[in-house]
Amino acid sequence: MLTFGCPDRTGIIARISGFLAEHGGMIVEAAYHTDPDSGWFFTRQVVLADSLPFDVAELRERFGVVARTLSAESNWQVFDTGQRPRAVVLVSKAGHCLYDLLGRVASGELDVDIAAVVGNHTSLADITRAHGIPFHHVPFPAGDPAGKADAFAEVRKLVDAHDPQAIVLARFMQVLPPGLCEAWAGRALNIHHSFLPSFAGAKPYHQAHTRGVKLIGATCHYVTADLDAGPIVEQDVIRVGHGDSVDDLVRKGRDIEKVTLARGLRWHLEGRVLVHGNRTVVF
Repeated sequence: MLTFGCPDRTGIIARISGFLAEHGGMIVEAAYHTDPDSGWFFTRQVVLADSLPFDVAELRERFGVVARTLSAESNWQVFDTGQRPRAVVLVSKAGHCLYDLLGRVASGELDVDIAAVVGNHTSLADITRAHGIPFHHVPFPAGDPAGKADAFAEVRKLVDAHDPQAIVLARFMQVLPPGLCEAWAGRALNIHHSFLPSFAGAKPYHQAHTRGVKLIGATCHYVTADLDAGPIVEQDVIRVGHGDSVDDLVRKGRDIEKVTLARGLRWHLEGRVLVHGNRTVVF
């Protein structure tokens, strides 16, 4: 699979398809988008591996020449979809997103190897280990900046040891420091309710209930140093009514968080998300 972005110009599709055809590559899926605001072109191409006379490493090397001629710089990737991707999940106490991901993986619905779960509490250790996945507890001492920095260093070591294609913040209630945001750019996915910025701070569902909102939702986005402001991968909403209690809103909010996170993670792992600035193209 090949994903690609470059400044728009005439002949881009012909250049890419011509390169693949020259080597006998059979395209089985292709998507294109031109963004008139930025003047950029984006594409995602799926090619049968056995139709090419070389492996993915050589394809990456050869296509790099094409990418440079089209001024793609670093805005292109070649993936081997035959290799199962790895993910590491970061959690705190809330388990709804982790339970959902574990169930989807166990049922074969989500094709990813969850290599480890790292938590700053032990609440989700048992369910993680019940699925045969290592759980690592890294406590974050309150009111201790140096201890917190050490904790993040330990989390980074645990995560990087697996070189994952995705780092999933499944209601991980710690703010990643800028250094980690940079190191995991384009791989760290977060999920949260969509009340921001209207209902910031504590008890957003209580605030929303007081205001009588009729829609609640969730946002899955890439993590950046700008808190909860990274490129959005997926969003969804669910209706609520005047008869719903705060508990009902919380329950429905958790439902939509689970679905939105799973969908965003799937698209990320399938190479369907291309990031340009603070926006995404999702094929």
